[in-house]
Order: sequence, then structure tokens, then C-alpha cells
Amino acid sequence: CVVADQIAKHADFFSFGTNDLTQTTLGYSRDDAEGKFLPHYLRDKVIPENPFVTLDLEGVGALVETAVKKGKGKKNDLKMGICGEHGGDPESIIFCHERGLNYVSCSPYRVPIARLAAAQASLGKKTGGYGD
Repeated sequence: CVVADQIAKHADFFSFGTNDLTQTTLGYSRDDAEGKFLPHYLRDKVIPENPFVTLDLEGVGALVETAVKKGKGKKNDLKMGICGEHGGDPESIIFCHERGLNYVSCSPYRVPIARLAAAQASLGKKTGGYGD
């Protein structure tokens, strides 16, 4: 992410693997965290949300944002998106839309949620529960 400007010179697209990026940035794996300390962190409000479900905006989000700015700075038509479970999370999709990413990729069962969230983000609506 921090050398995205150098990579952009040779790339047609960026696809951020957000699950791996989250593990690398935070220094713990989903399997280790969710089965051990993550429930306690959530309960005690050490972190606001499970970072493997919704993008950690201050950590992973900041890295993605840096890469987008640096990549687009070198190649304005560079296509960018995310792949992984975050691609099916409405809040993460809003983040991607607001940063100008072109696509999200997620597991098949999350595609309807992702399509709705992407449409709502495009229309400028807050996503949420039924009736929003």
C-alpha cells in the first residue's frame, strides 16, 4: 500500500485482499482472534467491530486509502477493488464507494447484500436493516 505509486506504473488494476491485509496489519489471524481474545475485545469495547467482518477504518482503511491516492496519482484510470468477506459487508462497501473503488468481490451468498449496499452507496443512502 505504501509503494502503490510504484506498483501502479506496471499494473492494470489493484485488488486488495482485505482478509490478508487485516491479518497482516493487525498481526493476528481470524482463526486465532475469533476463537480467543476478539470476543473479549468486542465486549469490553477495545475495538468497535470485528475487523474481519467490517473494515478497520483507522488501520486497514487508512492503508487502502493511501494506496488509492498513490495509485490514482500515477495512473488515474487504474481500476481498484477489494476481495474477501469485507466485499459483502455494507459498511465496508460504503467505505469503498466513498474512496472511489470500482468493485467489490465476495462469496456468492453475500452477493445480494453487496449489490444492495453498492446501490445504496451509489445513491447516497445509509445502509442498515429492513426498511432503510
